[in-house]
Amino acid sequence: MAIEVVGGSIVSKITELLVEPVIKQFRYMFCFNNFVQEFDEQMLNVALALYRLQDAVDVAKRNAVEIDIDVNKWLEDAKNEMEGVNRLGNEKGKNGKCFTWCPKWIPQFKLSKALEKKTETLRKLEEKSKEFPRVSHKAPLQDIEFLPSKEFTRSESSNEAFEQIMKALKDDNVNMIGLYGMGGVGKTTLVQEVGRTAKETQLFDKVLLATVSQNPNVKDIQNRMAESLGLHFDEETTEGRANRLWQRLKTEKKMLVILDDVWKVVNLKEIGIPVGDDHRGCKVLLITRDRDICSLMQCQQNVLLRILSENEAWALFKINAGLCDEDSNLNTVAKKVARECQGLPIALVTVGRALRDKSVDGTRKPSYVSCYAVYFQKITTFQWRT
Repeated sequence: MAIEVVGGSIVSKITELLVEPVIKQFRYMFCFNNFVQEFDEQMLNVALALYRLQDAVDVAKRNAVEIDIDVNKWLEDAKNEMEGVNRLGNEKGKNGKCFTWCPKWIPQFKLSKALEKKTETLRKLEEKSKEFPRVSHKAPLQDIEFLPSKEFTRSESSNEAFEQIMKALKDDNVNMIGLYGMGGVGKTTLVQEVGRTAKETQLFDKVLLATVSQNPNVKDIQNRMAESLGLHFDEETTEGRANRLWQRLKTEKKMLVILDDVWKVVNLKEIGIPVGDDHRGCKVLLITRDRDICSLMQCQQNVLLRILSENEAWALFKINAGLCDEDSNLNTVAKKVARECQGLPIALVTVGRALRDKSVDGTRKPSYVSCYAVYFQKITTFQWRT
């Protein structure tokens, strides 16, 4: 009895292995229309999935977010498959609506197999499209402050200060650096160039910039730094945010924090900035008008950004005012105006641009009075920034 059972099982299995392939081959021969229908339905499903997903991606891009890698991969695969689908669709259109014993039966047989295979591929693509919980994610914002700027004016003083700062940033024994100088001398523009260089040379993993101002708002400073880090605060209190920011910054191996427009001593722990023994990889560069602030903040390196020399000031003013060497009479007046800017780059650029193409008699050459009128109008409304 046992032998009969085993023998029957073996025969059944052999029959299954032999009969099923034969039936499948007959389906390729006599059920061509079924393969076409399944193919058309699945092609439509994938086309709809592709449209929905591409539409969601387009919306995400308009909101300046980053598309997930697996979503981009699916879209690429789907578009490639749809190109192959179109070619296959053209082939099936050339065949009859049903199988007949005619010279076309061999190509039709092969086409049935191809349609079945492509239908399965499309089915898997459609199923995959349903697995995406989202199509995009918010990436850390790019700091436009560190993009190349035409406002940065190279001068003997700025080059000297730049080199001193970069040397200090590379010194493992220095974690607090102070840059000081008159308002309008170009400190902010200089540190933006420092930050850009530090990022491009990968001197630091992260470079953060926040403005402190005369009346610092700790939450605003924390929010500015968090935006650059892609960090979201769930905490409402300043202390809770400081703890969260502290933990986040501790994860960065090498980091530069630039604090601009500092008017008084800043409590770094109150903000959530670990430095010194709390984080050896973190360096702080603060910008101020007052050298005493650098001392009170215990900066190991103090850097002075001096005003421009008279020649440098005139060269900068002339470029922004659009003056030529041939305009001797005009240049005489313009030099007097440039001297009133006291070697401050921001003043030279602002006033120089204000005087560009000014005239009182239809010519390009303004009078002494008109130059000073424009100058004093600008100088009274312009707020010198750090």
